[in-house]
Amino acid sequence: MSGGSGVSGGSANAAPLRALIADDERLLREQLKSRLASVWPELEVVAEARDGAEAVDRADALRPDVVFLDIRMPGLSGIEAAREILALPRWQGEIVFVTAYDEYAIAAFEQGALDYLLKPVEPQRLAQTAQRLKSRLGASRAPERMPPAEQEAALDAVLERLMKLQRGLETGSGARAQPLRWIQATAGNTTKMIDVNDVLFFRSDEKYTRVQTKEAEAFIRTPIRELVPQLDPQQFWQIHRSAIVNLGAVSAITRDDSGRQRVHISGHPEVLEVSRSFAHLFRGA
Repeated sequence: MSGGSGVSGGSANAAPLRALIADDERLLREQLKSRLASVWPELEVVAEARDGAEAVDRADALRPDVVFLDIRMPGLSGIEAAREILALPRWQGEIVFVTAYDEYAIAAFEQGALDYLLKPVEPQRLAQTAQRLKSRLGASRAPERMPPAEQEAALDAVLERLMKLQRGLETGSGARAQPLRWIQATAGNTTKMIDVNDVLFFRSDEKYTRVQTKEAEAFIRTPIRELVPQLDPQQFWQIHRSAIVNLGAVSAITRDDSGRQRVHISGHPEVLEVSRSFAHLFRGA
């Protein structure tokens, strides 16, 4: 792309604007970094992240002016990472989502007035986004951003839309497969067939997902992100990147001293935390 299509750098005395790129694909990070160097050479890419959790940590440590977040990343998704970043004390940066979703899903971002880039990122579209970011950030570093409450509402709308798309519930997306009826899980040396209606909750660690019933626990290798679309969304809600709860087993929703929501399970002592990404599910709690 010719130099004339780039974005000007502002005052010569102003410190350069700084960016973080988060994507689990190294080649895509490098491609975006290269194209940013072409259309916005004054922008300094100070760090890269391979997943959502790493993006949150680096955003907290470095406080970049712009964070480019891939939507689909292991662990925290881009949407979930954005919510965590927006919650950082005195956060003053801008967030841009990078997504491979089609135009139908992109409407969720447009309606929410959020910045996004569609993969593969085209230089002309990237230049337009860069120009908008420069305009909002400005040399004074006092961005004219949406108020925090509006940003959070916009993210909630996008998250809900994308979750519906994932589950095949949007109009025109085709018929959704029948929800999972039985879970084949391991308990010690025994393989058990568990009726999903008997499951109180699912909870994951790095290797396994625990299937908890009133009587016992068992384990499966299916991660939460793959389990969610197989379950009936009217019965099971994901409340954390590592937890899904059976709504019929919920006895109460409480808040701790920090304002975090907690889900209490009927007939079971374990209490499940609701992450900020899913707090909108229990707005009245």
